[in-house]
Amino acid sequence: MRERSAKAYEAAQKVMPGGVNSPVRAYRAVGGTPVFADHGEGPYVYDIDGNRYIDYLLSWGPLMWGHAHPEIVSEVTRVTAKGTSFGMPTELETQMAEMVVSLVPSIEVVRMVNSGTEATMSALRLARAYTNRPYIVKFEGCYHGHADSLLVKAGSGVATFALPDSPGVPGGTANATLTVPYNNLEALNGLFQKYGSDIAAVIVEPVAGNMGCVLPNEGYLEGIRTLTEAYGSLLIFDEVMTGFRVSLGGAGARFNVKPDLTTLGKVIGAGLPVGAYGGRRDIMEQVAPAGPVYQAGTLSGNPLAMAAGLKSLQMLKDADQQGVYQKMQDYGQALVDTFVSLGREKGIPVYGHAMGAMFGLFFHSGPVTDFDSAMESDKERFGQYFQLMLTEGVSIAPSQLESGFVSAVHTTRELEYTQAAMKAAFQQL
Repeated sequence: MRERSAKAYEAAQKVMPGGVNSPVRAYRAVGGTPVFADHGEGPYVYDIDGNRYIDYLLSWGPLMWGHAHPEIVSEVTRVTAKGTSFGMPTELETQMAEMVVSLVPSIEVVRMVNSGTEATMSALRLARAYTNRPYIVKFEGCYHGHADSLLVKAGSGVATFALPDSPGVPGGTANATLTVPYNNLEALNGLFQKYGSDIAAVIVEPVAGNMGCVLPNEGYLEGIRTLTEAYGSLLIFDEVMTGFRVSLGGAGARFNVKPDLTTLGKVIGAGLPVGAYGGRRDIMEQVAPAGPVYQAGTLSGNPLAMAAGLKSLQMLKDADQQGVYQKMQDYGQALVDTFVSLGREKGIPVYGHAMGAMFGLFFHSGPVTDFDSAMESDKERFGQYFQLMLTEGVSIAPSQLESGFVSAVHTTRELEYTQAAMKAAFQQL
């Protein structure tokens, strides 16, 4: 029962739009009343009614070490006692920057910000300034935050000027963003042939996490890199979700593709608000005060976020030698394999992907390679599955078009429990 959550949601709707501070939390895609969290511990989250769930939401990705890891909590507590914010430089910021530069091969210089949206917005402004070109290319179904120029959609699945995807976005702003389907190099090539000399940058989620977890086709990222280099455009990897999740060095390192700029978030805050963008020194030195491209933030490099993220990254760096990323990928693949096996046994179209500490489950016969194929998935059946899993004590993202996440503290015990819950859920579908 979730009676207290229902009452909490009723109260929240009176003072917040839709009762939430981020739309997907409202459960509109799956129905029912949102679960209100009380606390978390390791791979588990507890709601205000006292129910316990194995958590694959993990605050939408940041919690590589699960909830309230003692070492991270201890470090944040230590730093908090010294002050929460100064508006002055701290050594923690430099230590975080040094850690990021040491782990991500493509980043030579990095600027800390406060969210993934702020990171991508800033990176795009920098790309336009550096190239002195107006257009940005994004891929349909890839989400890069809610800045005006990124809230756009494609018209007919071919290269086209995008239309605003939200009221309040001026048409002129949307027209500066071009969209093509994900995993379609031919469409991207056609776009460059027509607009190449005016394209400042291509921004892409190297592993798409906002249409479910969708993997790049073999050679796709390399193809984007080749095209951008040929036309003098910048390549931006949006690794807000994939950074330190698909490998210790991120997707750029895993696929051995070197972007010009990379945006980060989530994991580098270990659950506290944070973002970052970085890349080649000659590009990043255009950012104020080193250069003319203005970007600032009162809480950028906040010591609490720096302390939490630095501890999380150091722990990942140490655990990488013991194969923690392979362990998480094996766990995610086991979830996908169970899901697919159970669905096929019952004659239900199912498909899935896993990479690093991310996974995606689709009620779709597959393959799922882009936004159009992801949208063909059975949303009603997913909603039923979501509610059944919640009843079984398993928390997944309340949308089929969102990635699932595994942490370093999920164990065989949680895996076996989840597989049993999946079996119980499919029996009732």
